[in-house]
Amino acid sequence: MQTRRLGTTGPHVSALGLGAMGMSGMYGPSDRAESLATIHAALDAGVTLIDTGDFYGMGHNELLIAEALKDRPRDDVVLSVKFGAQRGPDGSWLGFDGRPAAVKTALAYTLNRLGVDHIDIYRPARLDPDVPIEDTVGAIAEMVQAGYVRHIGLSEVGSETIRRAAAVHPIADLQIEYSLLSRGIEDGVLQTTRELGIGVTAYGVLSRGLIGGNTQRFDAPGDFRAYSPRFQGDNLQKNLALADALADVARAAGLTSAQAAIAWVAAQGDDIVPLVGARRRERLAEALGALDTPLSAETVAGLEAAVPKDAAAGARYAEVQMAHLDSEKG
Repeated sequence: MQTRRLGTTGPHVSALGLGAMGMSGMYGPSDRAESLATIHAALDAGVTLIDTGDFYGMGHNELLIAEALKDRPRDDVVLSVKFGAQRGPDGSWLGFDGRPAAVKTALAYTLNRLGVDHIDIYRPARLDPDVPIEDTVGAIAEMVQAGYVRHIGLSEVGSETIRRAAAVHPIADLQIEYSLLSRGIEDGVLQTTRELGIGVTAYGVLSRGLIGGNTQRFDAPGDFRAYSPRFQGDNLQKNLALADALADVARAAGLTSAQAAIAWVAAQGDDIVPLVGARRRERLAEALGALDTPLSAETVAGLEAAVPKDAAAGARYAEVQMAHLDSEKG
């Protein structure tokens, strides 16, 4: 397994990370046994970076990962955890809490659910508009000093917030959506992370299945894609046409659509680590194949011609969620 370092101060991790969100109902029902088998297969293949959030399934995801890791050496995995999203008993989204006391409380619960004594990378899922980022990062920094956290990360924040956070404590990486269909990071945020020596963990590299050759229905119970503008009406048809064009280029290069999409993100720089949300072993194996052969310049150009920047139809989240994305400010 190839490795990459997350920024100048972060840990070395596998060149591909496993995002576990989909194993806890966010994309509809999942198979617990298959989820555990997929995590084990990832670890066996040399994947060291596992990403989760304490609000995925209201703790379900962390408990699942804990079960998968119970017989594995702790130092064999880099656990990246997001916190701060507030949810109701019905699964509704209530906002974000970045207050110092909430940071430490969330961390305490996460450590207990995961059954570990430290988190490798701890990050607020979104910017709390009512709490200065300096206060949130400062609270995590106290947990670094206390030994409960190794590194601090950020998620979906813009350049100004990144700079303010980095002035408080070194930042290992920014987690943000980045794919052929979502290239907003290129308009300032990526330049900022590189200037400051901060890595990028890219999620949504398959645009939640749109460009991954996985175009089954998206309206299963609990599948949040049913509310995503890119999966609705004419937007969906336009985006699937882009996916078809991508598939033609990928096929010519001897790759599947998913492999080409993942490899394109990985090719954007050694400071970028794609996260794949594989829920099944066969999808994980396919994703790992993206690392086998670097993309040629001709294939990169072909993919970008098939899916031009800003060609995606529809925003990447519903309007109410887009309002929480500090990263959209550039």
